[in-house]
This record gives sequence, structure tokens and C-alpha cells, in this order.
Amino acid sequence: MREVLQVNNLVKRFGGLTATDNLNFSLREGEIHAVIGPNGAGKTTFIHQLAGEIAPTAGSIVLEGQEITRLPVHKRALAGIGRSYQISSVFKNYTVLQNVMLAVQAAQGSSFKFWKPVMSDKQLFEPANAILDKTDLLREANVLVGNLAHGVMRQLEIAMVLAMQPRVLLLDEPMAGMSHSESGDIVKLLATLKGKYSIVLIEHDMDAVFALADRISVLVYGRVIACGTPAEIRGSKEVREAYLGDDHESD
Repeated sequence: MREVLQVNNLVKRFGGLTATDNLNFSLREGEIHAVIGPNGAGKTTFIHQLAGEIAPTAGSIVLEGQEITRLPVHKRALAGIGRSYQISSVFKNYTVLQNVMLAVQAAQGSSFKFWKPVMSDKQLFEPANAILDKTDLLREANVLVGNLAHGVMRQLEIAMVLAMQPRVLLLDEPMAGMSHSESGDIVKLLATLKGKYSIVLIEHDMDAVFALADRISVLVYGRVIACGTPAEIRGSKEVREAYLGDDHESD
């Protein structure tokens, strides 16, 4: 299976603090590669560097053979890096369908600021409708975004990123703040995306991680201490001592 994303000896220092310490990471085509670790391990700093929001001190990030280490966020998005809150505005006074149509229009090269979707415009309506179907949001198509439950809002954010046609999807704790039922809905959604998108998943919900991930990297103090299949990570004494604990749950 080919690698779509390669991270080589990534370093990020903030003064005397090394938040990312010679980190190596790869993402294969169609896989979900989860990154787990205790609070303060450097997970968010790592994903910020992948998205282009923080510049690394050293090392390289390569997307499908193209080095993107120094590309700004918007050029990285055009190159195929998708992240949910790259969608800077979710319009709460518009419907779910209209929001996804907006994202489709942006993917076609139009600015969000000048969107004028016509509901009969097949170039916008049909792709948006297909994405709503893919993300199990067809029932909410005509609901105002301001009326959505938290979990459905997160589904919409993922739908809007998918409308941008990303090659790599970065998900930073998509289940944060959710009820057990809402988390289950997101797990089901991500399971349907598995194999179709290459996904970097940062998540504290260990049940979700072990259910979804093809590989897991464990980050502690900015370093990857282990990388392997869910079974290999579960069986690692070093990982249990550093993070999972005997009950395999996060802090």
C-alpha cells in the first residue's frame, strides 16, 4: 500500500521546550492512522504542523511526493490536506444543504464570501446531495445549522471538508464533547470513510481508536514511542506504562 503522507524527523521547539522531537510518521492510502498520547504529548502541535498552521523548526512533510513543509494553509488545502476547521465559517442561518453547497462551490474555485448557490444548480446541488448521503445527513438537509445538535454539527464539518475533495483528512478529536450516542454516530461515519480517504485521527476515545484505526502511533513528550496495529499497541508493555494503563483508557 503506497504512502500518501510522509513526515521525516520533524522537530518543533518553542524556546527551550521541544514539542515535537524528531518525529517520523507515515500515512498509507486509504488507512486510518490514529495518534494517541497523554495530554501535553504534542498531538495538537503535530497536527497543526501537518495543516500548515505552525511551521516546524526542522524536518520535512511530503504529500504524494511533493514537499509541503513550508506551504501556507491555503496552498496546503489546495494540495489536498483537509481539516475540519479549515472551513472558517459555518453559516448558522443557512441549511445543512446550503452549507455543503457553499463548500462545493469553494472547491470549484469560488470564494466563500461570494457564494450565490441556486438550488437548481446541478453543479452545486448534486455533489452536495451526494456528500450528505455519504455522511448520513440527508434527513437534516433542510435544517438550519443553528438548530443542529453538537454531534450533527461535527458530521456537517466533516461533510464540508469532504466537499473540498481532500487527499488527506486531518481529524483532531472529532468526538470531543459528545454523548456516547453521538460518538457512536461519528464512529459509524468514519468507518464508512475508511478505505476511501487517508485519515490522520487524533482522539482520546480509546474505544473509537481501537475500533477504527489500521495503525496507531503513540506520542509521548513529542516522540513516537510505538507504532503498530491496534493489537500490537494493546500488547505493548511500554505503551501501557506510558499511557494506556491496565484498563486501556486515557486520562
